[in-house]
Amino acid sequence: MSLDSVTQNVDEAVSDFFEPIAKWLGDVVFYAVPVGGTQLPLIVAWLVVAGLVFTGWFGLVQVRKFRLAFDVVRGKYDEKGSAGEVNHFQALTAAVSGTVGLGNIAGVAVAVSIGGPGATFWMILCGLLGMATKFVEVTLGVKYREVHADGTVSGGPMHYLPKGLKERFGSGGAKLGKVLAVLASIMILFFGLFGGNLFQTNQSYAQVASTFGGEDGFMASSAGAVLFGLVVAALVGLVLLGGIRSIASVTSRLVPAMAGIYIVACLVVILGNVTAVPDAFQEILRGAFEADGVAGGVLGALIIGFQRAAFSNEAGLGSAPIAHSAVKTNHPASEGLVALLEPFIDTVVICTMTALTIVIADPASWGEARAGESIGGVTITSDAFETVLPWFPAVLTVAVLLFAFSTILTWGYYGLKAWSYLFGKSKASETVFKVIWSLFVVLGALMSLDSLISLADSALFLLSVFNIIGLYLLAPVVKRELASFLEFVRARKAGEIDGDGDQESAKTTV
Repeated sequence: MSLDSVTQNVDEAVSDFFEPIAKWLGDVVFYAVPVGGTQLPLIVAWLVVAGLVFTGWFGLVQVRKFRLAFDVVRGKYDEKGSAGEVNHFQALTAAVSGTVGLGNIAGVAVAVSIGGPGATFWMILCGLLGMATKFVEVTLGVKYREVHADGTVSGGPMHYLPKGLKERFGSGGAKLGKVLAVLASIMILFFGLFGGNLFQTNQSYAQVASTFGGEDGFMASSAGAVLFGLVVAALVGLVLLGGIRSIASVTSRLVPAMAGIYIVACLVVILGNVTAVPDAFQEILRGAFEADGVAGGVLGALIIGFQRAAFSNEAGLGSAPIAHSAVKTNHPASEGLVALLEPFIDTVVICTMTALTIVIADPASWGEARAGESIGGVTITSDAFETVLPWFPAVLTVAVLLFAFSTILTWGYYGLKAWSYLFGKSKASETVFKVIWSLFVVLGALMSLDSLISLADSALFLLSVFNIIGLYLLAPVVKRELASFLEFVRARKAGEIDGDGDQESAKTTV
């Protein structure tokens, strides 16, 4: 029996077993209610409402403190000797590498196909709201992180939920926090293995096989799949062995490079069709507020745009605080401000660039998808680029590989922290996880396991329910931390505190 037939049989057996479970959980987590002739998933409303609440609660922090966030990333307010493992820029790129992925390429194409160009406007708005949610959860992640004896750091909802709720509400809060922390860890681990690992490998392998030789090429064979899986697994394993410092070192170079390549390619298409730019913006704005030609009307465009943004930037899901918690800082809100840049980069910049490229290029496949034909999102995006860059499918393959690799790395770190919380932080325990993680990379090149990936999606968004409950309860803590950091910034600007964080004698004037 060939390897292809074995993997196909296993794939089918797993799908047959888990498909009913995946469907049931998906129906629960993504339960939708009819609104204005379309369906609104309540989980999307849950995430968007959180963004609205925190935007109001913190007085448009994502707008008022946007410049300060860039100053913090640049190291303007660094303090020598701060606890942590990586600097602000490295923490940001590590977290961004977990959100910027295939969804930015394929998911956006699907959004503007179903919701029309107007979905772009609502996607941007949701990204802006998500910046406030990300600020809150990351501030809590750093506030309640655990710094180990060896200098390594563990953070995320599995730490700030039990510690924060105990601090605010005593023993009752501690019990609730512990339950939420265990559930959060299980969800992070499950999604990490199947959504953050297996799915990324599977889709990147499919793109490589399609670009280099197609169905008849070596890469499309079982031997090619195994080779691809082993190479990626080896690279991932080498980086994971170095922990967050190693991951941050790679992503701090990889993320700017891959984002830069992709954005430059988008600009080439946009500039190549520069006369169509005004009409494209008019189409996006008109589609956002007019019902004609859009599935579900204005509400349909709004819901699709919000859904794409919520699924892309992961604001409120509790995943990003795990990476951000490793930052070197004595002020938790400083990293919270850095983190609000994450949805801006992921959704407002990269997702919007993809949408603009498709709307401006207007490839035939996009028109066919809007007419109801089933066409993959990657195909639509690739066709849009190909209108100006005939050789772009090869570049897109590189982008897909970089996006997928960085996502696997970051979710490997997230998964390791969830695993360590559940099973202990011993070296043996961590080694077991890293071996399992690398094996899943190889498995991803051989199988799709669609039902398990559907389960993983449900698990990730179920995590937002547990996480956001904690964010609401702990928001007053974040407000105090923000005030503390802003006072530090004021004192630093006034020369009352030096670069080491020490008080300086007051300056006198003559």
